[in-house]
Amino acid sequence: MSDKHLLAIPVFNEERHVLSVLREAGLYSTDILVIDDGSTDSTPKLLADASASVIRHRENRGYGASLASAFAYARQNGYRRLITMDCDQQHEPSFIPQFMATMDTGDHDIVSGSRYMTALDGDDTPPPDRRRINARITTTLNDRLSLDITDAFCGFKAYRVAALRSLRITVPGYAMPMQFWVQVWRARLRVAELPVTLIYNDPDRHFGGSLDDPASRYEHYLDVFESEMRAEEPCIPCPAPPCGATVA
Repeated sequence: MSDKHLLAIPVFNEERHVLSVLREAGLYSTDILVIDDGSTDSTPKLLADASASVIRHRENRGYGASLASAFAYARQNGYRRLITMDCDQQHEPSFIPQFMATMDTGDHDIVSGSRYMTALDGDDTPPPDRRRINARITTTLNDRLSLDITDAFCGFKAYRVAALRSLRITVPGYAMPMQFWVQVWRARLRVAELPVTLIYNDPDRHFGGSLDDPASRYEHYLDVFESEMRAEEPCIPCPAPPCGATVA
């Protein structure tokens, strides 16, 4: 079993950022996996020459589906620890050693980045609707699940890969964290938060479809949360990457 961590980066049409993110990430991680979620720009061509493993979804399936592929890959390839980060330059790879140190010094299954736990130099001001929805959803999770977290949606995280066997992620899109946190609570996984810089390079970035409307997005998150809370079947590990995924 490898003692190295795996860094997994979901991408969708990230031709502007992908190579620079990979170059910087390579300073802190030797094993990098890119999940190309059906990109239609030049991202696939750029990745062909990159020093990273690549999983390609034949079509765009969503952020949650990309993370499900990353979780499966980490388990199947014997990694003990996994880090996930985004490819839009809103996560700074220089925080990776801090995630690893927190995993190593504490008895944690998940170290979750938080943009709101502590103010850091360089913090941006988030779009008001995103901050408002994050705060409301985070409060709901804490009240219903006793999680005591400060940022429900940060994708910058470290995981103990063995703990991922307790999760079965089936929500494909941006509401995946609603399912994730319920399953974390149900499996009694141990969670710590790590302050990370709050960066919004593109505050006008779209979620797509009805989710671009803040009210609809908030209601969708609540619907997914309540659906997962009603689920009674135990979580089981997925034996293979989600359908449609191929490893390059």
